[in-house]
Amino acid sequence: MIIASNFKTNHTRQSTRIYMERVRQFAQETKSAQDILVFPPATALDTYTLPENIRVGVQNAYPVEKGSFTGEIGLEQIEEFGLRTILVGHSERRHILGESQELCAQKYDYFKAKGFEIVYCIGEPEEVRKAGIDAVLTYNLEQLEGIDLGYEKLIVAYEPVWAIGTGLSASVEQIDETLTKLRETIKAPLLYGGSVKPATTKEILEIENCDGVLVGTASWDVDNFCQMIEIADTL
Repeated sequence: MIIASNFKTNHTRQSTRIYMERVRQFAQETKSAQDILVFPPATALDTYTLPENIRVGVQNAYPVEKGSFTGEIGLEQIEEFGLRTILVGHSERRHILGESQELCAQKYDYFKAKGFEIVYCIGEPEEVRKAGIDAVLTYNLEQLEGIDLGYEKLIVAYEPVWAIGTGLSASVEQIDETLTKLRETIKAPLLYGGSVKPATTKEILEIENCDGVLVGTASWDVDNFCQMIEIADTL
């Protein structure tokens, strides 16, 4: 399974280094079989010596090698640290920062061409969820427009917007129904994200079409994150 942490705007370079060393030690001591991904903020990126199943990625980048894009980072900055994993399309970038589907697809195409592992995020707002599963499916499939679903290094993270950072998680039944519907179109690994915490990790990972979790708030504490890795190892 894939157990991923999105730090968002949290942690420093120093605290991230301590975090990564703790995760590395834990995974090696327990001989964890999970794919472990960690996405620090850009200012906390660094070079690490890690086993193959632990990878550091970037939360965002502009689809250029370098250039005049104030506040952004490009391929040149990412490659300095030897990173080959990226998040694309997170709802906070779509809904707060105004990224269009066209830009998400542009980023996807650029980093696909560079051979990156891409965790591509989709998810619906509360009003769409209230309209029913057909509306949810239509909304999420529209967020896949222009995305090559056959790319071998694609991972899709389903994160209902109304459950991100709110303390609310979709019910097991809602997650199961949505992932089952999405599986008809998406053959890549499917993650669930949205207020995942250690107490809910097991029941989420036991869902048939769930291949892992993308965790925000609960994962910022390294002990919580290690606990979620350990739970995955028991399944």
